[in-house]
Amino acid sequence: MDSEALRRAYDEVLAEVAAGGFEPPGDGELSAEQIVAHLVANDELMSEATEAVLAGSPFAYYDLDAIHRPQLDALVAEYAGPGAGGVGPTAGESAALGGSAAGGSAALGGSAALGGLADRLRETSRRLCALVDRLGPAAQTPVETRLHEDVDLRVDETLPWARTLDLHARVHLPKHLAQLRALRPQFHAHRA
Repeated sequence: MDSEALRRAYDEVLAEVAAGGFEPPGDGELSAEQIVAHLVANDELMSEATEAVLAGSPFAYYDLDAIHRPQLDALVAEYAGPGAGGVGPTAGESAALGGSAAGGSAALGGSAALGGLADRLRETSRRLCALVDRLGPAAQTPVETRLHEDVDLRVDETLPWARTLDLHARVHLPKHLAQLRALRPQFHAHRA
């Protein structure tokens, strides 16, 4: 299995995050930081599943959006830095992620949390893509998959792992890219 489509989808998301300038979300919506935190957490789950597939172990992959909200908030707080009440990554951890000791890419022009999370997403997406490149025929391994995000993405069945990865690249990542774009000021002229 080739990770090229997956890499392109991540590049689009990371470019959008790098552009910055997001407004606060409306009621019940995710912030830019929460969206990126969700993708980081999801990458970690998908990497675990891919490693299990490579090892020949049975695995179930669950990405239930409603369950992740508290975990997303905790991950955002981790990257918010000491001034925002979070602990943030250490200087060494941040340097390992490619960011600054202040919590991420200053070029983002956004919050320190968003910068740190973007750096982390860059790392987790590279790791996932590297694992995907190793799959070969194992990509067809059936994996019990549960994806529940809003009403437009619901999967509750056993799928070949390659199909789940394809859904991630063609549906899941673009869905969150659209959420990020919807946080742009031009989409919220009524708030001005």
